[in-house]
Amino acid sequence: MTVCILGNSLTALTLAKMLVNYKVNVDLILNKKNYKISNSRTIGISKNNVDFFNNNIINIEKLIWNVKNIEIFSENLSKESLINFKTNNNQLFSIIKNYKLYQLLDKDLSKSKFFRSKFSIIKNLSFFKKYDLIINCDPLNFITKRYFSKKISKEYNCTAYTTIISHDEIINDTALQIFTKNGPLAFLPISNKKTSIVYSVDNLNNLQEKNIEKLIRDKNLKYKIRNLEKINSFELKSLNLRSYYHDNILAFGDLLHKVHPLAGQGFNMTIRDIKVFSQIIKKRLDVGLSFDSSVNSEFQKKIKHKNFIFSNGIDLIHEFFNIERKTRTNFLSKSVKLISNYPSINRMFTKIADKGVLY
Repeated sequence: MTVCILGNSLTALTLAKMLVNYKVNVDLILNKKNYKISNSRTIGISKNNVDFFNNNIINIEKLIWNVKNIEIFSENLSKESLINFKTNNNQLFSIIKNYKLYQLLDKDLSKSKFFRSKFSIIKNLSFFKKYDLIINCDPLNFITKRYFSKKISKEYNCTAYTTIISHDEIINDTALQIFTKNGPLAFLPISNKKTSIVYSVDNLNNLQEKNIEKLIRDKNLKYKIRNLEKINSFELKSLNLRSYYHDNILAFGDLLHKVHPLAGQGFNMTIRDIKVFSQIIKKRLDVGLSFDSSVNSEFQKKIKHKNFIFSNGIDLIHEFFNIERKTRTNFLSKSVKLISNYPSINRMFTKIADKGVLY
């Protein structure tokens, strides 16, 4: 059996690695000869998903930085924390640099006899006749436009700015999320001397890059910043694809769902998708069944409703704090602070962030 994966994103490489681990032949069709991945982008991965990655994809322990605590603040309550998530062990979630994970997967796949990658411009479906299953991770090809254009989407009219700050050495095991008047700002530790920044800013503020740097410095609560790396940016929107597949072609990754980065759940949702897809593939292989459109049908049935509920939950959090930001009241923040004092509610939110919903 041979599977074709379209695109060369982090999701595409992760899928490829999962499949070759099952000794499935994989052809990765590159959409760009020279794929560039930002050095300033990082991913937060929940403990449950780190365990899955280590046991089923590839061991990433040497690349991750473990976070023990998450503190959430609102400018409307000065420097009082709204929520504080803690763990008694060494890992609540972990941060990893995108490009480091990409390089690890790329290098490992290049050594596998079950894996081939090539650049090709595909113009019609006849190219795929030799494949049992096609997984589309490329948002720009004709397949996406023809079969995966129907979606529920929302424009946030916001821009996410990412960078990495260098600072004086500290015990850096606590992530900070600050809901500022311009939008949510996250400080995500990647070492004792470096921290990743994700700042989602409302476009109506018309802020320039130099203003973003000043705001990061001004809103910083604990770091003695020495340097900021180049600031990168991308527009924010959410989406949920209406249909996950067409015949034996399955959409995956950002094609299925996009969420606001305020909760750091985008790639975590994709890993959970891969976990479910992996279980379906293993079951087929164990009983000697071939891959066909029924694989895609089963995948959609098992995961689509979970993704829809979870992504709408992320959007609800965004809108909740967006209302407070626009009205400039602290009533909502005080309510969150009061509710979060209940240990059972705190544990529930921690579990959802770790494993998703309905797991």
